[in-house]
Amino acid sequence: MVETSSIGIGLDRPGTTSLRAAFFSVWFVDLVATIMFFVVPYAYELNPVTVFLHELFGLAGVVLAAVIYAGFVIAIGYVLSRPFDIAFVAATVVLYAVFASNNVVLLVSREPLLTPLIP
Repeated sequence: MVETSSIGIGLDRPGTTSLRAAFFSVWFVDLVATIMFFVVPYAYELNPVTVFLHELFGLAGVVLAAVIYAGFVIAIGYVLSRPFDIAFVAATVVLYAVFASNNVVLLVSREPLLTPLIP
């Protein structure tokens, strides 16, 4: 279903409903894990934008960073045409799932699922 915005641009929701739900599910898990990185003493966040916003606004800055990232993904998905939008959102879901899984494993076991390639 193509919706027309007030400025005349045709917008088509990226992917399917289940794909969008998967994106928001793994995005939320990653958000919670990232918030935990600022709470536990043995893990830390590597993303400089998230760290910067945390220093400015505290944990609300972490949420703001996550909302900005999700906004970029959704905006890019709206701009891309099919089937590129589906492939883009699906690739984002896979990446978020890997990163969120690594973050959760790190928080639970104190050892990352994915070890850094550079020692």
